[in-house]
Amino acid sequence: MPKKAASYRTTAEIGTSDNLIEQVIGQDEAVDVIRKAAKQRRHVLLIGEPGTGKSMLGLALADMLPKEKLVDVLAFHNPNDENQPLVRTVPAGQGRQIVLKSKLESQSLLKNQNILIIVIFFGVILLNLWAFNYTKDLYGATVAAILSLGGMLVVGLLLVGFMLMSNLGKKMGGSKVNVPKVIVDNFKKKKAPFFDATGSHAGALLGDVLHDPFQSGGLGTPANERVVAGMIHKAHMGVLFIDEIATLEPSTQQELLTCIQEGKYAITGQSERSAGAMVRTEPVPCTFIMVAAGNIETVKHMHPALRSRIRGYGYEIYMKESMPDTVESRMKIAQFVAQEVRKDGKIPHFSKEAVDEILFQARKRANRKGHITLRLRELGGLVRAAGDIALEAGVKLVAKKHVIDALQLARTLEQQIADQFIERKKEYEVIMTKGKVIGRVNGMAVIGSGSSYSGIILPIEAEITVGEANRKFIATGKLGEIAKEAVTNVSAIIKRIFGQDLKKKDVFVQFLQTYEGVEGDSASIAVAVAIVSALTKASVKQDYAITGSLSVRGESLPIGGISSKIEAAVAAGIKHVIVPRANMQDITLNKEVLKKVKIIPVKSLKEVLKVVIDWKGKTSFLRKISRG
Repeated sequence: MPKKAASYRTTAEIGTSDNLIEQVIGQDEAVDVIRKAAKQRRHVLLIGEPGTGKSMLGLALADMLPKEKLVDVLAFHNPNDENQPLVRTVPAGQGRQIVLKSKLESQSLLKNQNILIIVIFFGVILLNLWAFNYTKDLYGATVAAILSLGGMLVVGLLLVGFMLMSNLGKKMGGSKVNVPKVIVDNFKKKKAPFFDATGSHAGALLGDVLHDPFQSGGLGTPANERVVAGMIHKAHMGVLFIDEIATLEPSTQQELLTCIQEGKYAITGQSERSAGAMVRTEPVPCTFIMVAAGNIETVKHMHPALRSRIRGYGYEIYMKESMPDTVESRMKIAQFVAQEVRKDGKIPHFSKEAVDEILFQARKRANRKGHITLRLRELGGLVRAAGDIALEAGVKLVAKKHVIDALQLARTLEQQIADQFIERKKEYEVIMTKGKVIGRVNGMAVIGSGSSYSGIILPIEAEITVGEANRKFIATGKLGEIAKEAVTNVSAIIKRIFGQDLKKKDVFVQFLQTYEGVEGDSASIAVAVAIVSALTKASVKQDYAITGSLSVRGESLPIGGISSKIEAAVAAGIKHVIVPRANMQDITLNKEVLKKVKIIPVKSLKEVLKVVIDWKGKTSFLRKISRG
């Protein structure tokens, strides 16, 4: 890998490792823990947002484990208790040989049996011919033929009966050779096993015994042949990876805890109504390393004993969402692009200018000044989309323009919804970008989360009506808990400033056409502006959009998704955007977007009101607000 950011021209010049652990980007602390976990066989709990490399760390852990201790597991018929198959382990690769040997022995017995039947058959024919000739001379041809045919039928029935009894004997355990079943097969495995059990039901995870419809009369399938190993058994001496582990049933999590503690787990039928529920094998080895993953909510819903076991005998890791924007970090993004190109195997390599554009998007998606996102799965989608466009164009190198085109092609669902939202609202003039209106404000919001943020314009209207003695603040628009609390905070400020002016008046606030609901407090400054405008009858400039959280003391507090919100304002045709001063460091936009809008940073509601409201003829209110 090059030492300097400018020391490569294309990603083809960037070396990448075949070692999975060295392909993990930006999670140095997690990598160090995984190395220890592989060496000491420790369990690991990975907590973080999707796309930060949790599954790759699990694969890397399995990749580092030794494979010489792998075994095959076989289920044998138990002559003493048919419903408790015997379990035996043999070195990896020998299971198939044992089964093959048993089948050959069984076939040899069957072959000898068939030869005996053939000999008897031809002996009977010869004897019958002799008897026919003998009786013909004594009683005539007709009587001899009848006796011969009757004798053949009797002998045939006896042979069929013999064959049926023989087969029933084998089914009932009377055969001298019982063929075992390989339930865990590690034949020619070059690495320690890795099984992703995410979303698995109990049978797939813990093993099962198949139902047998023929349960009596000796016609049923032997219990050992119906045993199916679970992923916990197949992951023996390897890694069992479970993402969103809290989605497992509590009872399944409890069973998983038992597996970890004992290192072995008997297989039984998971359905209590099945014939398989009568069967329970001897304990089957399942000494695996568990790598559990999820987000912060996972911790709240995990079985406490299971988490305690992991914490006591392993490690907990919180995955980083971003890394500092340094020369080394930029080269890691270049390495990531090179890795994605080689993994895909179909798209061309990237020019340095194209990598720089990917890097710009990584900065933007970090939502944090001076950082680069580590949610690389979505970034990988952008790399592949740009590669597909370049491939379709018939060029040998992905250029910057291909990445820019891919941003449109690979838009997230949230971005597509936001684009349609803005287009339709402009079409029906729900979003206004010109003129001045009393009590109406262009707020800003985002849909989605993490790196999938997409901005939308959120029109807000306020109206003052005559009410009862107790002043009411009523907000509509399917508000979530945080949004309701934000409106409550705004009401405190309005009451403090306008006190007596609000006597016997009710304040109504409407978030226009928010059928999907509103959550968060980033529109609280916009709400305050709409209410002040409605109270003072001073007009709000509609070519402005506002975002920012509001403290009960009137301070403008930082919010998330600032870059996406500004992009939405530009797309809607708005010329001025008011943002919290603290968010200025988080804005990551290209020059073309910044040319189309004026960004105004503010520290308080007072600053916002001075800029966005036309106070012509209403200066007395402005002085009152300034004093308040």
